[in-house]
Parts: sequence; structure tokens; C-alpha cells
Amino acid sequence: MIPARQGPPYAVTVVGLGADGWPGITDASRTALREAEVLIGGPRQLDLLPPECEGERIAWPSPLRPAVPGLLAAHAGRRIAVLASGDPMFHGIGRALAEEAGDRLRILPHPSSVSYAAARLGWPLEDVEVVTLVGRPAARLSAALHEGRRLLVLSADAGTPAEVAALLRDRGFGPSRMRILEQLGGQKERTTEATTADDRVPTRPPVDPLNIVAVECRRAPDRLRLGAVPGLPDEAYEHDGQLTKRYVRAATLAALAPAPGELLWDIGGGSGSIAIEWMRTHPSCRAVTVERDPVRAERITRNAERLGVPGLRVVTGAAPAALAELPPPDAVFIGGGLTAPGLLDACWAALPDGGRLVANTVTLESEGLLAAAHRRHGGELVRLAVAHAVPVGGFTGWRQAMPVTQWAVQRTLNTVPGADR
Repeated sequence: MIPARQGPPYAVTVVGLGADGWPGITDASRTALREAEVLIGGPRQLDLLPPECEGERIAWPSPLRPAVPGLLAAHAGRRIAVLASGDPMFHGIGRALAEEAGDRLRILPHPSSVSYAAARLGWPLEDVEVVTLVGRPAARLSAALHEGRRLLVLSADAGTPAEVAALLRDRGFGPSRMRILEQLGGQKERTTEATTADDRVPTRPPVDPLNIVAVECRRAPDRLRLGAVPGLPDEAYEHDGQLTKRYVRAATLAALAPAPGELLWDIGGGSGSIAIEWMRTHPSCRAVTVERDPVRAERITRNAERLGVPGLRVVTGAAPAALAELPPPDAVFIGGGLTAPGLLDACWAALPDGGRLVANTVTLESEGLLAAAHRRHGGELVRLAVAHAVPVGGFTGWRQAMPVTQWAVQRTLNTVPGADR
């Protein structure tokens, strides 16, 4: 018999399990599972529970996230226990349940696979970057590749190590050391030394679906070095000449001032460099780039994937019409199309209080529009000029690039009378 309810009135208790299953959890977790009237989890997790856990067993449907509200509502008033892998709040089901159950949620975590991996490898967690490929494209890993960095890659399945190996080779990190850690904390735990040089190694012997890939990054000496701040080498991009060049790009990103979680509109995407480097500043930064040329739009997608931000949304269309259905931005960059009727006004109107707008141009016609906007709204109007040293006969001289006029402004509403008219 399941005993009567005791203690705080939690609607849902989430219990973290390791690869060792029932023997590896705490007494509090065992009590919660014994007393639960409903047990929800993956089939593998449910199979780890002994018969003494008498609650009704329900396997998660697929897709999982949309099913959460309905399942909780269907069993309202009953003691619900949800099974999770490791720490439920670390890339786990805990987030979705917290959004639904709020303070009626109790979480009993287990050490995460990342904690186990760091312990086995002797890697201080504060010096390790964790990248999850669960439900996400392997291209996300590209942004984390830097010489000497240690990465722990959360695998989606048994095929992830081979994907990681292929990506490392393709991105110029073939010399990296790679290890596969399987069934961490369980009786079948195993660590396998792998190599990026041979597709067959990460899959022989067969890899368990519960695995983490540890990478010690080593860049091939002949491959392009990419830094962690805006202003990547122009050679990092596939382009047809429509590219915000490196030094102007760095100044533009500084003016846009990306912060975690913010959304950028990049209008006139060209090669996508501004949106891509905006997103590279933090994993939670988001961007939408609008490009009317479908060939360039496809090129932007390829650049984004190669440079580690496959989540960049590319909209093929002409602004301002293409802006109508976009989510509100935190910042807007206009790199092309300034003379399109209504574009500048539409971008200005879309900005929230504190939102930033940066526009670059090299033409007199667009420069006049920026000067007028500067008079109306304030901000900073600057001219950026870059010259490169080039051979002049047997000597060296300067070759001046076209100067770029840049207007940067932050919109502040209802603070200065008449300032936003």
C-alpha cells in the first residue's frame, strides 16, 4: 500500500537517477519514489525502479516538452514523481517542470554526468566548457573551439562521438585529444581514448548511448585562428564582397553592445557577419538577419553553421516589409538598404526603451539620412576610416578603404520632452 501523504504539499517531486539506478540514490529520493502515486519518466528510467515503487508508471511521450502541462493536469491531486537523468536542473526536465509547477516543485538531484566526467578526468569544472548536443546541431560546438580549451560534450546518442570527431577535423582541430566516457557512475562505466583522424575509432567497440565526449582542443598549425571577441578575420567568411570588414565590424559590435539573452535584427545581412559575431558573444544571444538576395541568404546560413551559431534565423525578403512578423528586437543593425522608404522609421519604432540602433553607410545619399536622424534623435555620428599598408614599388604605402559613416543611438522613451518626435 502507498502510505498517506505527509510533509509539504508538493505537486511534483523530481528525482535524479544515475547510471547505477536505485542503489545510487539517497534515502529521501527512495522515499519519494515509494510514496508516489504516479511515476513519470523514460522507459529506461522506469525499468530501474524496483517493485516496491507501486505508483502508476507512465512513459514520456514524444515530443516531451509539449506534453508536460497535460500530464500534470491529468494527474492533479495525486502524488507525482518524475524521473530525470542526473541533475534535473542541468540541461534536464527540471526547467520545464519549474515553469509549470513553480513553487509546488521539489527537486532531489543526483550528481550530473558532467560532475562524474570532471572527477574521472581530474578537470576542475570551473575551467571546463560544457556544450550540449542533445536535440541541437553538432555545429554548435564550433564556437567553443579554442586552442588549449577543455570541453565536455553532452551526447545525444551513440553516434555523437563520430559527429564530434568529424567536426573537429573539418574545423581545423584534428590534433585534439578526444575521450568517450560511457555509463558514468554505473557498473558498465568505461572510458575510451578516441581519435579524430579515423571515423571508425569512436564507434569501435560500440558506444553506449549514455556518453560524454571530452575534448582537449588542439588547432592544426596551418588553420585560421579565430578569437573570442568580435572582429574575426575576413577570411573566416564565405562572401561575394558584401561583408562588413573586420575593423569596422569590431567597432560596430562594440556600438551594438550585445548582452546575454538579447535579440538582434541584422538588416541587409550580406554575409551575416554582424549577426554571427553578435551570437558568438554569448550562447544565449539571438539574432535574425534579413537579406533580400536568396543566394546571399543561403551563404549566411553556411557561414553561421561553420562559425558555431546554427541557430541564426535567416529571413529572405526586403525590409521594411520583411520586419512585420519578427519578434521585438533589443538592438538593430542596418548594414544595407537605408534608402528604402520607411526602413529607418520602422526600425526606430520597433526599438524598446533602452534599445540600440546602429547604421553603417558608405554613400552620400544614406549619409544624409543618418545626419537627419542624428538631428532628430541624438546619439553619436562618427566616421570610421581604415588604411592598409601595401607595396608601392620597392617601398610601402597606405591604401585607404572607403570611409564608413556610422550612426549609433540608444532609444530612451519619455525622458526628454520632444526628444522622440
